[in-house]
Amino acid sequence: MEDSRLAFALDSPPLAIIAAAKIAGVSLTIDPSLAPGSVPTLHLSSGDFIHGINAILCYLARVATVPSFYGQDAIQAAHYAPVILSGSEFEAACSFLDGFLASRTFLVGYSISIADIVVWSNIAGTGQRWESLRRSKKYQNLIRWFNSIAVDYAGTLDEVAAAYVGKREIGKSPAPRLQEKLQDLMMNTSGPEIDLPGAKVGEVCVRFAPEPSGYLHLGHAKAGLLNKYFAERYKGRLIVRFDDTNPSKESNEFVENILEDIDTMGIKYDTVTYTSHYFPKLMEMAESLIKKGKAYVDDTPKQQMKDERAAGTESKCRNNNVEENLSLWREMVNGTENGMRCYVRGKLDMQDPNKTLRDPVYYRCNTDPHHRVGSKYKVYPTYDFACPFVDALEGVTHALRSSEYHDRNKQYHRILQDMGLRRVEIYEFSRLNMVYTLLSKRKLLWFVQNKKVDDWTDPRFPTIQGILRRGLKIEALIQFILEQGASKNLNLMEWDKLWTINKKIIDPVCARHTAVLKEQRVLLTLTNGPEEPFIRILPRHKKYEGAGNKATTFTSRIWLEYADASVLITGQEVTLMDWGNTIIKEIKTENGIITQLVGELHLEGSVKLTKLKLTWMPYIEDLVSLSLVGFDYLITKKKLEKDDDFVKFINPCTRLRNFSSWRPKHEEPQTGRDHTA
Repeated sequence: MEDSRLAFALDSPPLAIIAAAKIAGVSLTIDPSLAPGSVPTLHLSSGDFIHGINAILCYLARVATVPSFYGQDAIQAAHYAPVILSGSEFEAACSFLDGFLASRTFLVGYSISIADIVVWSNIAGTGQRWESLRRSKKYQNLIRWFNSIAVDYAGTLDEVAAAYVGKREIGKSPAPRLQEKLQDLMMNTSGPEIDLPGAKVGEVCVRFAPEPSGYLHLGHAKAGLLNKYFAERYKGRLIVRFDDTNPSKESNEFVENILEDIDTMGIKYDTVTYTSHYFPKLMEMAESLIKKGKAYVDDTPKQQMKDERAAGTESKCRNNNVEENLSLWREMVNGTENGMRCYVRGKLDMQDPNKTLRDPVYYRCNTDPHHRVGSKYKVYPTYDFACPFVDALEGVTHALRSSEYHDRNKQYHRILQDMGLRRVEIYEFSRLNMVYTLLSKRKLLWFVQNKKVDDWTDPRFPTIQGILRRGLKIEALIQFILEQGASKNLNLMEWDKLWTINKKIIDPVCARHTAVLKEQRVLLTLTNGPEEPFIRILPRHKKYEGAGNKATTFTSRIWLEYADASVLITGQEVTLMDWGNTIIKEIKTENGIITQLVGELHLEGSVKLTKLKLTWMPYIEDLVSLSLVGFDYLITKKKLEKDDDFVKFINPCTRLRNFSSWRPKHEEPQTGRDHTA
């Protein structure tokens, strides 16, 4: 995009516009020449101009390359009006935003939008007033959001904010460095965006085409979100297509759950289609290629065919005449005994060094009923045959595929060429690989079928539903995926990064609970403890008020973890969390095992001087017994190689159960679908 000129008054540079343009990828020439109090004006290279903050922000949101920067509908767009934070309104606005962000990562949707940029800029522009509130930690949700935006766009927003706030220190004197600094910021608009080859705004059509043979996992999430990103960036169309060409593996259950996961990820699509809808046309195309001599029917046994392809040896059936091929094709269509042994193969090049071009299989027989069309067909197209055909028919302009399909790209285009269909551009992105993780649906299905996990939503599974049950927020998953971008670099990702992002999101709203292991606990008797139990109301989270409060009972007898008790010595002063210090007076043992402790409260003692800060539970009847469940990786090898048998690396113990512990009844867990996660 050619440079546009932003004219404004030097005494009030429009921080929100400058920051939004920077992130939107719009290059601006800064012109602070207007008279004081003037309204900013954006002069476009076309000669047109846009007058006023709201209008300019609306324009920037519309032309931005950032996905979902403008929002999905008119209601979200209404959030984009600048928030004026001044005078007595400032604290009221902060209070409102703090409550609004209690359960949200962004102001609109699941990713950063111009609403975040505008509000962030207004807050940062107040300078010292905001910094004072920030240090006071009064609005924890707002501070968490403000800091996360600053971290993600530190190279942009912090610099722009510094330039804006810096003018206040200059007063009414000229500020040439401000103009230079803003100009430098706006000229450097390069970001992580990657262009689709030959893409034109308004003409792009992409498709997300999962096979309904399992639930969506992390790898599918990356593919789906990248398709969503490019569709939004180029203001194009996104098709969700079910590649349902293998009735032996597919079911309506998988279709329904895939659609549920797509909705969970916030992926908005234009239509849902099925490859099975095109079965009649696909069969016509196969027969047409046979008649043109570009395909043939082969009854070579499967393993022999595989060996011949590897060796570059032509099949004995390769030179059958058209009549022989059509006769065998009809037997395949009718599902005869002879037809069931046959395959339709493309007649490409058996000597090509790219083995995917060595006469690939286009059609094979299968008598299993299809979940959508029943037993109507006995033959089904392969993915390699159906995918380019349906892409071309549905108007797909760019097919996004992970780099594992790289060798098949030439095959894809050769098949389109033989079919006489238009070219579809392929864009590759790197496959998402996670340590100690399987992302093959075939292998994941093995775990389900062999009862190694409960089902596809098991918290140990890398499926979207599985990791959400384990405690991941969908916002964290989306942020993690989008940070990977459309890069072609292959990376083996650590789970820690994903959970770190998740922690930032849940930390301000996640309550803290206390528990001790039932079978590994030691009673501590406080000789000067309270004669009668009493209750104090304490915050669930010491840093975030939004987590609420809890009622804690204080008694003269309390439980400690055995692990903590084992490191204590007589005469030692320790701190009991949320209470104060106590001095260990006696340690009772039996056969070398600690059975009981005796202590004396020393509440006037300094908690800063003690080395041990101990968690504890009151010795009362009003406790809840529960089971804690811990999960480990399903496999023991960090990265499986291509020829590894994954069964040999199965982790024998992936779910740790029955750690009995105690919790007061008023502290029952506030979790969602899965209390054990």
